[in-house]
Amino acid sequence: MTSPADIAARATPTGLRARGDRPALAAWHAGWAVAAALLALGGRWLGDVEVPVFYGVLAMVVPGVTGLGLLHRDGPRERMTLLGLWGLAAVVAAGLSGGLTGPLAGFVFLPLTAGLALGGVRPVQAGALGVGLAALAGLFSAWLAGAGPHLPILTATSAVMTAGAAALAVRLSWRQNEARLAAAETEAGKVERLLAAQPGLTLVLERSGRVLAAYGAPPPALPVDPLFENGLIAAVHAPDRPRLLAAIDRALQGHDAAAIFAPRLALDRRVQLILRRLDDPGHEAPRLIAQAFDGTAQYARELGLETARAEAEAREAGKTRFLANMSHELRTPLNAVLGFSDIMRQRLFGPMPDRYAAYVDNIHEAGGHLLDLINDVLDVSKIEAERYVLTLERFDARELVSAAIALVRVAAEDKGVTLTAMLPPESVDVSADKRAVKQIALNLMSNAVKFTPAGGTVTVTVEAVGPYLEIVVADTGVGIAPEDVRRLGRPFEQAGAIEQRRQGTGLGLSLVRAFAELHGGRMSIDSTLGEGTAVTVRLPVAQVARIAPEGGAEIIPLPVAGGK
Repeated sequence: MTSPADIAARATPTGLRARGDRPALAAWHAGWAVAAALLALGGRWLGDVEVPVFYGVLAMVVPGVTGLGLLHRDGPRERMTLLGLWGLAAVVAAGLSGGLTGPLAGFVFLPLTAGLALGGVRPVQAGALGVGLAALAGLFSAWLAGAGPHLPILTATSAVMTAGAAALAVRLSWRQNEARLAAAETEAGKVERLLAAQPGLTLVLERSGRVLAAYGAPPPALPVDPLFENGLIAAVHAPDRPRLLAAIDRALQGHDAAAIFAPRLALDRRVQLILRRLDDPGHEAPRLIAQAFDGTAQYARELGLETARAEAEAREAGKTRFLANMSHELRTPLNAVLGFSDIMRQRLFGPMPDRYAAYVDNIHEAGGHLLDLINDVLDVSKIEAERYVLTLERFDARELVSAAIALVRVAAEDKGVTLTAMLPPESVDVSADKRAVKQIALNLMSNAVKFTPAGGTVTVTVEAVGPYLEIVVADTGVGIAPEDVRRLGRPFEQAGAIEQRRQGTGLGLSLVRAFAELHGGRMSIDSTLGEGTAVTVRLPVAQVARIAPEGGAEIIPLPVAGGK
């Protein structure tokens, strides 16, 4: 909060006041200089004034003439310098005329008079100091020279001049005070109008919630008058009061605090309150400044978003449960279909026509494809439901990848794709979920073979890079467009033309990414359209060997992020 004194100080600094009272101050100094000069010349011409007294009167002319400089340059430093000159002139005049017992006794009070004319507390204090110094100088002079001759006319004239200068100085000071007061009232009115025009309500509060001041437009259902009568806490719905009290305590500790509450007069509305401690040296008890806004619309939006989020999560959970249950239900009869078709393919119960044999092969192939799809859907649903648990075991990654290559090699040879493996000669010991790592290798190689035309090449690389197991599957296939690379890795997302999308379901790469993240690793795709694709999976599962103090090797298992 800004006090009226602060407003007045800002509204009427010395520099601003000086621009308004310069002419009057210059006229006051000029009038004094003329009167003092006439007194000196007249007294000398009549022959009633001794030489020291004459020079004492002339000394008082100097500050009057110097005061005319305020018309050209004015400021606190210039005024204090001028006041010092008044004090010096009074000291000289008192020293030359006998001080309080001499004919120029009235001039001793001129520094105080000049301080009143110049305005402000410091000039008056400095003028009073000048009066004291002039009086001491006069007493010292009188002690050295005696009382001296008494000049009644000169004494009376100097007293009348001092009284007249004092009256004019008081008038100038009164006008300055009136100008300062008017400027302060004008500035305070501007500030009050500005505060009243605020879109929100600004409150000054005590620790107890009592309202000391209020500015601006109050939110609906939060009238101002009851706040002054009963305080802010009483205007808040009872269940929301602990939240408001906690925000007040936090603000009193020097932190920014906010709270949203329902006003007691309208429980369907909300008020947003922002609080901050108000440090005011003039008050011992800490106070708060608070801004209140209508938060009903924001609260409604947040409530709608929360409701939508809860509904989306419920739908997602229901979808996941549905997929998991349906996968189990579909897999049971499908296993029977595959089993019977396999029996028929092997002709265990006798020969069958060649035409039926072709149908049986188609049934078995389609059933196997459907079973793979169901297994992928089941894995995705488990991962999304956070129910997939990693089973960690130690094994050689080369053996697992070799087994996966053997499963894919038949499909690669049938399509005319060369499948090569680059495996290190030493073992690559890892601690990971064996089924998940095998699924990663199978999915990457199956995708590479599927989207590589005849005559192309698929290369599988396995190596340990520090604590990471790195599996890279590169092909010379059709490649992936840059805008499609960003989408791949999410369930059911596919890239390429319609013919390419018909060859898959969009679950392979999403499972690879999910299995990699469950192990604390990541998957990255580097592809150029028409040239090929390289997919890299880095898993922090490698077993690092170090040399033990006895000279042997020691295997250090690294931590692996477990599944949920």
